[in-house]
Amino acid sequence: MFPILPSIKGFIEIALNEDIQIGDITTNAIIEEDSISVVNVIAREDIILCGGDIFKEVFLFLNQSIRFQERCRDGDKVSCGEVIMELSGDTRSLLIGERVGLNILQRLSGIATLTAKYVELIEGYKAEIIDTRKTMPLWRGMERYAVRCGGGKNHRSGLSGGVLIKDNHIRAVGSIKGAIERVKRNLTRMVKIEVEVGDLKEVEDALEAGAEIIMLDNMSISEIKKAVRLINGRVPVEVSGNIDMESIVEVAKTGVDYISVGSLTHSASAVDISMEMG
Repeated sequence: MFPILPSIKGFIEIALNEDIQIGDITTNAIIEEDSISVVNVIAREDIILCGGDIFKEVFLFLNQSIRFQERCRDGDKVSCGEVIMELSGDTRSLLIGERVGLNILQRLSGIATLTAKYVELIEGYKAEIIDTRKTMPLWRGMERYAVRCGGGKNHRSGLSGGVLIKDNHIRAVGSIKGAIERVKRNLTRMVKIEVEVGDLKEVEDALEAGAEIIMLDNMSISEIKKAVRLINGRVPVEVSGNIDMESIVEVAKTGVDYISVGSLTHSASAVDISMEMG
């Protein structure tokens, strides 16, 4: 279940206002004010469902009397043609909320469905699929939830969620050692220090300086294998950069702990879901 926080209610209000503007002139001209209808939400392809609670909140924002009969829950595998949910109530509200509700449900289910495909590909290996900060602005909490619905795990939620020393931090300071020393000196919170490295020399530097997680960024499979042998279980290893469905199994075979996949959120396609009057 996704918590409907005030920020989510605010997001829904903005999304609806963007679409409705001064009113749904088509619906208001055709549908009587007292009209009541039933609609089915139907999967038009095989999906992993995500976003049902947010979808419902769209219609409740418009009309608190809308009723829902859920056939599927977030995280469920839903087959093509299967009814996900039935909505009943004020016809105008059902039609006005349709596009915004479906946009949210289709995008989040798309992320969950894509994540599940990646997770399935490396089943049996110790590596876990994790997301990145490459999310749509203001969608991050929802998109991270969608990754979890698909069986993936979440990386840090934002810049305050953990230390990740990246290449530009290192360039600004001059060395991995200098960057780690500054973190240890200036940060009072007890968090793991992760360092992004691009070659084996930087792996050695990160280990010597006290990195607690090492991210291998844009390395070849042969380089990843050498890095894993060099690290030898002393700290967890994450791999990032240009991971796709063709390469992920070979990456998982190297014995790394985490594989971060930006495309889970920045490139997932919306799945096909429709709303149809009963």
